Amino acid sequence: MTSTRRNSTPDPELSRKLSRRGMLGVAAGATAAALLGVTAPTAGAHGKGHGRPVLPPGRLGIQLYSLRDKVSTLGFAPVFAELEKYGYDEIEYAGYTQGSAGAITLAQLRRLAEDHGLRAIGSHVGYYNDGDPGAYTFAQNLTRVLDDAQALGLKHIGTASGPWRYGSTVDGWKRCAEEFNEYGAAAKARGMKFYQHNHAEEFSFATDRPNVRLYDVLLAETDPDLVYLEMDIYWAYAGQFRFSKRADGTPAPFDPLRYVLEQPDRYPLFHVKDGERDDTARDGYRMVDVGDGDIDYQRFISEVTRTHGGRLAHHWQTEHDTPADSLSFARRSSAYLHSLREKDC
Repeated sequence: MTSTRRNSTPDPELSRKLSRRGMLGVAAGATAAALLGVTAPTAGAHGKGHGRPVLPPGRLGIQLYSLRDKVSTLGFAPVFAELEKYGYDEIEYAGYTQGSAGAITLAQLRRLAEDHGLRAIGSHVGYYNDGDPGAYTFAQNLTRVLDDAQALGLKHIGTASGPWRYGSTVDGWKRCAEEFNEYGAAAKARGMKFYQHNHAEEFSFATDRPNVRLYDVLLAETDPDLVYLEMDIYWAYAGQFRFSKRADGTPAPFDPLRYVLEQPDRYPLFHVKDGERDDTARDGYRMVDVGDGDIDYQRFISEVTRTHGGRLAHHWQTEHDTPADSLSFARRSSAYLHSLREKDC
């Protein structure tokens, strides 16, 4: 991967908003000089170094979607016991039921996590289901979603759904941004942060304005005090692979890490998943356990944690969508991330 800077959005109003919010991010954290030195991670660059641990203490979590098979067959208690042994500090929910393993109340679930020294840091809930007014989503049942998050003691509550409710036009994404602002305000009133988790397609271009990247619309149109982002790093680099050219073939390079360093306060959460580079694959990568791929997590995490307050401001959740052995994935990923050290200057 080559070193690139994110192109400015060819829309005056969006550019103005992004510029202002980017400057706010710089003021809160990274200096302008540091930003100018940002480059994309280099494939295969996993040198461990000899300095302090790259991973801040108390900030390693896991997205429980990766362990859904074990939660369903064994229940939360055995899974949490394993995560405690593997050195995890936090968990991010992907549903609050155990499937065939039996029923559990929210109070029991919260106590169980606490008993194993695990902080529930966030949860993924659907954005909308317009065909079902009773759906457990932000759009259909915001109060219930927030009630449950509060009962679990969550600090963040978010969605892994993209802002596609009204299509892939600029105005459609602006409408979604307005709704996200509403959810963010409601979450903030309860002491929580609302967030959105990306996949690769968020970095694609608007169908009505093919020079405008949709992710830039989301950043520009959501209130940074109300709407936060959870960058799925794997999918961001897949987006870089797929959408660094516009439909007409003109270059449109961007760097996922630069997005974070421009506005570090907007990214409290990250998904740490890895991929082997494969230019023949649609996404440019094939998903593997953390540490087995080509995403330079030593560099990515180090850069983010060097921003102002960065070692305490961010949370790192390991994830694999389809692990061959989910508990082995959890164990190996934790061991790898804990082994990383900052390089000597």
